[in-house]
Amino acid sequence: MTFVPPIQALMHALKTAGQLRNNSTFDEAGAEAIITEAGRFAAEVLAPLNRIGDAKGVTFANGSVTTPPGWREAYRDWCDAGWCSVNGPEAFGGQALPMVVSVACTELWNAANLAFAVNPLLTNGAIEAIAAHATDDLKSTYLPNMITGKWSGTMNLTEPQSGSDLSELRCKAVLAGDGSYRISGTKIYITYGDHECSENIIHLVLARLDGAPQGAKGITLFLVPKILPDGKRNDLRCSGIEHKLGLHGAPTCTMIYGSNEGAVGWLVGEENRGLNCMFTMMNNARLLVGVQGVGLAERAAQLAFSYAQERKQGRAPGRDQGQSAIIEHPDVQRMLLDMRSKTFAARMLCMATAAAMDKSRYASDAPTREYAIARAALLTPLAKAFSTDIAVEVASLCVQVHGGMGYIEEAGAAQLLRDARILPIYEGTNGIQAADLLMRKIRLDRGAAAASLYEDCKNIAQSVSQRTELGVASQKIQSLLATVEAHTQFLIGAEPTLALAHSACFLRALSATIGSIYLLEAVDQSRNAQQADLNKQIALYFLFTNTTADVARLSAVLEMPADVGTLNLSV
Repeated sequence: MTFVPPIQALMHALKTAGQLRNNSTFDEAGAEAIITEAGRFAAEVLAPLNRIGDAKGVTFANGSVTTPPGWREAYRDWCDAGWCSVNGPEAFGGQALPMVVSVACTELWNAANLAFAVNPLLTNGAIEAIAAHATDDLKSTYLPNMITGKWSGTMNLTEPQSGSDLSELRCKAVLAGDGSYRISGTKIYITYGDHECSENIIHLVLARLDGAPQGAKGITLFLVPKILPDGKRNDLRCSGIEHKLGLHGAPTCTMIYGSNEGAVGWLVGEENRGLNCMFTMMNNARLLVGVQGVGLAERAAQLAFSYAQERKQGRAPGRDQGQSAIIEHPDVQRMLLDMRSKTFAARMLCMATAAAMDKSRYASDAPTREYAIARAALLTPLAKAFSTDIAVEVASLCVQVHGGMGYIEEAGAAQLLRDARILPIYEGTNGIQAADLLMRKIRLDRGAAAASLYEDCKNIAQSVSQRTELGVASQKIQSLLATVEAHTQFLIGAEPTLALAHSACFLRALSATIGSIYLLEAVDQSRNAQQADLNKQIALYFLFTNTTADVARLSAVLEMPADVGTLNLSV
């Protein structure tokens, strides 16, 4: 099936997000030209390699990783086209384009080939962390080649005994006489930890200095290149690759640092404040993983629509003779509409998060920047968790629309479901996103940032009802928003264990509610009647099915007796 870049939908989401961020400046015509070209590259270069990457996979031999056929050539074309520089700082050769443009491009590349696109996604995150926290010497040495894509980047957090909880991290760093450090230890699940596409790989590694405080407060971040500035190979290696459910085209490596004298690394940021630096990279990555979810959902929806139009089976209601295309059957239409509405809502959430990030960077006054920083922080766990959850749901529906053929690898639907399943897990599981949302983003400021978001959403709903015929929908969403707002206040004051037990359900309900608000805004911003009718159908379906159900489920969960919501391990 041919991938069709959804340029019109992306531009509509971007323009609506522009309204949501109070018309912060960006050139729509220039953005559309860039996004259109990104779509062409995605469709013509990346998409044809997607099945090849899944079928052939990655190989590991003689201590080196080789990517699937065509990968290296596509990466070269990627670099030559300048795509790695889209969001990089201008001072080191980047284009410094708005995050909303980067998000649109990222969706296209991940829809076309998720296993390929995760490499530049991590490189861009590493660029951001280095630009924000490294010394001028490190920036000038590493950023220019990373921004061109000549060198790629990774993030090294996880160890065999330390996954999401980094307090047990054991990788060591020792200060050398020349001001560099010697790194030793093992890191696992390192995406693109080794490959032949780029000339050098720049690893950002969390490690612990001798005498550092125990727990997460004693972690420091280091830049550890595969090839040192003098051209010598650093003391690091890939010892093996994982054999995974999906993403077969993306190498997931176990990395060994310091088998001999120790891998040479340089300090990024301050000693014992590595998590602060890494969160710069992780926050960027969490939004873009959400965008990966949108891209995969878009690809799954396209595949399901295409198959439903071609496959004939049974006779649809009202048809007198002959077989019907399955898209004519009401239940198939229900699944397709569910897929489209979830994808659209997730896209709007991610674009709104990117718009808040843009405002935090470009606003001319401090109060506006602070407001935008808080908004972006609040929306990021929603964008990551909701978008990756719906990616799995939409990919599963894609299999269902295909019926038995969906369970057969040749149809392509199975790969999408396998690839989607990692998205709610990496860059912080969605349970961690829910805990982060409630315990850090809402409870720490007693709901101030959430209250600001709710007020903005009420204003959108009210303005939409005044300008369109969506009065009933506006009233419905305002009622649901009031329910979520009341639950927010309850969870702010709830005992921590109880709050955490219901945090995932709360995140889903809040995501769906905010997503519905943004969908209504998208209807209002539609530029032509046909687009408006389609957007209206999608928005109303999502509101009256997903959002209503998710808020009702949250209400039901919170009404449960306290001793039912968590497992009694003594039984």
